[in-house]
Amino acid sequence: MDELPIGPNWQYEPKWDGFRCLIFRDGANVKLQSKSGRPLTRYFPELVDAIRQFGPRTFILDGEIVIPSDGTFSFDSLLQRIHPAPSRIKRLSVETPASLIIFDLLVGADNRSIVNQPLSKRRQALELLFSTQERDEPHIRLSPATTKVTTARAWLKRAGTMLDGVMAKRLDLEYRSDDRTGMQKIKSYRSADCVVGGFRYGKGTKLVGSLLLGLYDKQGLLHHVGFTSGISRDAKVKLTERLTPLIAPPGFTGRAPGGPSRWSTKQSAEWQPLKTKLVVEVCYDHFSGERFRHGTTLMRWRPDKAPRQCTFDQVRRRQGSLLTLLK
Repeated sequence: MDELPIGPNWQYEPKWDGFRCLIFRDGANVKLQSKSGRPLTRYFPELVDAIRQFGPRTFILDGEIVIPSDGTFSFDSLLQRIHPAPSRIKRLSVETPASLIIFDLLVGADNRSIVNQPLSKRRQALELLFSTQERDEPHIRLSPATTKVTTARAWLKRAGTMLDGVMAKRLDLEYRSDDRTGMQKIKSYRSADCVVGGFRYGKGTKLVGSLLLGLYDKQGLLHHVGFTSGISRDAKVKLTERLTPLIAPPGFTGRAPGGPSRWSTKQSAEWQPLKTKLVVEVCYDHFSGERFRHGTTLMRWRPDKAPRQCTFDQVRRRQGSLLTLLK
């Protein structure tokens, strides 16, 4: 676990698992834009309607688009909202409505920029904006913030299954959009025991490039949940010799690794199934949507662990509802 910076000039906020978004309002005109400049307005019509009912007629906010689901947030549901068909967008806006979690104010009701003011002043202005609302808007929430390290550490314990981590920001600095000076992202890394259900060869070689990881559900089906790579060449040679005799279908009896995509080559999409005999312990930072969101780090082999012991229970620990942080 990375250490939180400590001192009187630090503010801590939960790092939400969504799309970073800038919100522009000028009267009835509303624009949603990703931090990289990509337009998001058309994908979230329910948020456009909510923003028109919120706050003064002019502002620029910084926040995160999320989709609440079962006390947490669903990144998979969020990805499905980026779709070219207007009819699908309209349907999903009702079936899986999004919310905005706001953590910064860049332009106030007087249409004056406050980006050069320190975070401490911008946070005061943001809290004032929310406190003056005459009606509650369920689609727009103020992100909690604290200067207490104990509270931030409690949030960090939820990272990995419920939060994406904690953001530490300098209270005495202006808004910086192009760099992370004065800002740190802290994640809580956890470990899990997984079955090696298959592997992929490395690009242009016949050596193992990555191990495909699986977990068992309550019905005894082995589902593909991610991969681990970063294996040294010497280790790959030995690993290939070890795994080749174990190649046998089906490998995964539940969800299997996906096929080719527009980003993958034919070789990268191919995978070799293995007899379910090997268990590894991997380090991960975030688990959602029934899989590891990012590649994992191989920590060690677990010959002492039975494959059937590798279940989803170890990565589904819940510590209360995420939504209670927004009350």
